[in-house]
Amino acid sequence: MKPLNVSRNIISLSDFKNKAARTIHEIQRSHRPLVITQNGKAAAVLISPLDFDLLTEKIRFVEVVQGGLVDVKNNRILADENLNTEP
Repeated sequence: MKPLNVSRNIISLSDFKNKAARTIHEIQRSHRPLVITQNGKAAAVLISPLDFDLLTEKIRFVEVVQGGLVDVKNNRILADENLNTEP
């Protein structure tokens, strides 16, 4: 996902409603998130399905790494010599 471009990637809800198909196509093409505002405040962020999948994959990876770090901190590890590599 590319970084947000404030001048191009913020749109009001009413403008989004009027240009929904074109705006969605642009999000899929550019891979930039779109902030949708309502009453002048950020109300939602729209990203492409591909970018959503990549983002959730990264989140799952970080969670697994954090879990491993907690295991190391709590001494829940096996030394290499204790690992059985034969089937």
